[in-house]
Amino acid sequence: MVTRTRAILYQSHDNLQVTEVPLRPLAPGEVLVRVRVCGLCPGELMDWYMAKKAPFTPGHELVGEVVEVGLGVTAFQGGERVVVHHHAPCGACRFCRRGDYVHCSTWRSTRLIPGGLSAYAIVPPPVVERDLLPIPAHVSDEAAAFTEPLATVIKALRRAGLRPGDRIAVIGLGVMGLLHGLVAQRWGAERVWGIDRVPARLEAGERIGMIPTLASEAADRIRAESDGLGADLVVVGPGSVEAIELGWSLAASGGTLLLFTPTPPEARWPVDVHTLYFREIRVIPSYSAGPPDMQEALRLLAEGLPVESLITHRLPLEETPQGYQAMRTYEALKVLIYP
Repeated sequence: MVTRTRAILYQSHDNLQVTEVPLRPLAPGEVLVRVRVCGLCPGELMDWYMAKKAPFTPGHELVGEVVEVGLGVTAFQGGERVVVHHHAPCGACRFCRRGDYVHCSTWRSTRLIPGGLSAYAIVPPPVVERDLLPIPAHVSDEAAAFTEPLATVIKALRRAGLRPGDRIAVIGLGVMGLLHGLVAQRWGAERVWGIDRVPARLEAGERIGMIPTLASEAADRIRAESDGLGADLVVVGPGSVEAIELGWSLAASGGTLLLFTPTPPEARWPVDVHTLYFREIRVIPSYSAGPPDMQEALRLLAEGLPVESLITHRLPLEETPQGYQAMRTYEALKVLIYP
């Protein structure tokens, strides 16, 4: 029985330490996994969001290997590789019945113990029952580590109503923007403009088939390349009013503005409701993902969606702070941590 684990303790964005924490015995329905790899999420750079959770162990993009199962668990066995979601819904409440899993109280209360940035983690029963996914033998650990972030992209594009033939603009070409580009192309988008200020990220977008577009030139270029209409769907990656305003300027009449990242709680966007109404622009937020999105993401990865080319850093647990810093300074796209 594993009784202790090394884990990252997040106190603040500039105070992360490797510590050792106790692991209690498994309760019925739980599973203990050894963490094989865990991705760093761009959302973990939102200091205002992380501060309200501290101190805690972050990490939720993990691939694990089953070490031990609790009483009553029969679907998994030792040695099996699995994608571990950090939340799972009850499957029966009003929100779950209509597919709004992230608003289920069970989904919001479930968590890994202590978290994904650890050597071992306990998976709670709702996740074991509804969102712990066996990994096909031909899918690598590194590809499988993209399941959760890819699931959030799949959910977002579904909520936004992406259709074959749509013209898409993606603002922000970090790893999440690039995943939007890959999925939009896979689902039949006619054009996918990738918008950023950082040359290296524009180059990364171009390598996967996006049309690299400087943010300062986006409005003129997209109008010129869309017969003056604009983009049918604009994905706003950064959680800022400035990015939302840019997205608003790019959206075609009858189009959709997709808000993929939250703003800080004090931010306010002054909406021009008159224009919103007469141009019928939809504003759609999308938060996290549920079990169907996770399943679809793993299926796309099993089919060979080329995500591994987005990995720029592979680091041990002790170098997690350096991984976050590389993301903050735009040196990194995807950072994977090996506990």
